[in-house]
Amino acid sequence: MLNIGHIITALTATFFVIASYVILFHTFLPLSGVYALDVLAQDTHYKYFALFIIPMGAYFVIANWVGWQYYQNS
Repeated sequence: MLNIGHIITALTATFFVIASYVILFHTFLPLSGVYALDVLAQDTHYKYFALFIIPMGAYFVIANWVGWQYYQNS
């Protein structure tokens, strides 16, 4: 039986594999034939934005939550 933890872990692993291909492995491997992956692999600037927006968004949410907790408890 799958629960939400399994789904989050699978999506995280899938994102990691795709991001690793786009940023690291595309120089050693030929183009994949998938249009979206090939466009990201050949890009030199915005592929990093797509990768780093997720952890930065998480940091933003955590910082806001901590700030809200300080505000509520003061």
